[in-house]
Amino acid sequence: MQLMLRRFSSLTILSIGTLLPGLASGRDGPSRYAVTKLGSLGGTSSSGNSLNDLGLAAGTSNLPGDTTQHATAWLGSLLFDLGTLGGPNSGILWPVKNDQGILSGIAETDRDQPLGESWSCSAFFPSRSGKICLGVVWEDGHPRALPTLGGDNGFATGTNNRRQTVGWAENTVRDPTCVGSQVLQFRATIWGPGKDQLVELPPLPRDTVSAATAINDGGQVVGISGICDRAVGRFSAAHAVLWDRGVAVDLGTLGGVAWNTPMAINESGVVVGFGNVSAADGGAFKAHAFLWTRQNGIRDLGTLPGDSLSEALGINGHGQVVGLSCTAGFASCRGFLWEDDVMTDLNSLVDPAFGEQIVVAGDIDDRGRITGQSFDATTNVSSAFLAVPHR
Repeated sequence: MQLMLRRFSSLTILSIGTLLPGLASGRDGPSRYAVTKLGSLGGTSSSGNSLNDLGLAAGTSNLPGDTTQHATAWLGSLLFDLGTLGGPNSGILWPVKNDQGILSGIAETDRDQPLGESWSCSAFFPSRSGKICLGVVWEDGHPRALPTLGGDNGFATGTNNRRQTVGWAENTVRDPTCVGSQVLQFRATIWGPGKDQLVELPPLPRDTVSAATAINDGGQVVGISGICDRAVGRFSAAHAVLWDRGVAVDLGTLGGVAWNTPMAINESGVVVGFGNVSAADGGAFKAHAFLWTRQNGIRDLGTLPGDSLSEALGINGHGQVVGLSCTAGFASCRGFLWEDDVMTDLNSLVDPAFGEQIVVAGDIDDRGRITGQSFDATTNVSSAFLAVPHR
């Protein structure tokens, strides 16, 4: 952590305690939250998607003009542009959960896609550049590209405290189940702990592709298994999967046949994510947030009142879950906190003087702090935020 901060700023010694506000936590019902907007790189949209227990938030921020975005990190009042691999875009999109200052995500290179693929990254960038996109780890201020399985592209999501990073990468197989511009097959991948170590995680039987979305310190990995499809959810996520000691376990569904996507796993092995609730919906996105435990299986967390869609995005060691709940077509969204079997609109726990709608709660740390995205209806600006609990 300190090495990373030395790289990004002129400060040589930083005390985490002096950068972060006092915290309060409790389990006797939802806390109230003091919300601070985090800085941006000059565009009109930024989002906090990851938060570790040291208070290091990370996500994305648009550059001026809103045609490109960079992976961004925030610590207290400090903002860090993490850059790219030479291309226009990068991002940290999943809860990373490493407490040693290592961040993982995706970044574009300056090389064109040789097969004309859109690849998974394109769904998360403001515009499509046609450049190769790779999984990347930022450590000590330096981006390091992660190797593929022989194909062109990769994607990294989370990193644990054992220096293992997960995601997915293309191999050289031209998969006939791919549609649209996608050509090559991809498989769930664990990189590390050594620099050149790489392990492929298999899909479930009869599936052709897999992707890993999160890993805990025990080495349990969650992700998806399905067919190649567009390499962006849908039927690539026919099944939600837990790999325990390399063996794939089907986590079940809420009833749908698509978008069954774990997003996070805590140190107790509790998994959260989202999935469609009806097979009749096919590949249309009509998902609800879910929580899975080994004891009780998969559970539908529902939505906030009046909404029809929800996604669980993050979970901490206490079992507190955050995400978003939306009306049909994502026309209006609200960040939520789920604890003690109750889903609460995060906006109801914030001082009304904050004046913005919290639309996404992206991650929560073990001290109850939350990062995500808020929206200012008067300026049409979306901002990353940090919410700190207090009593």
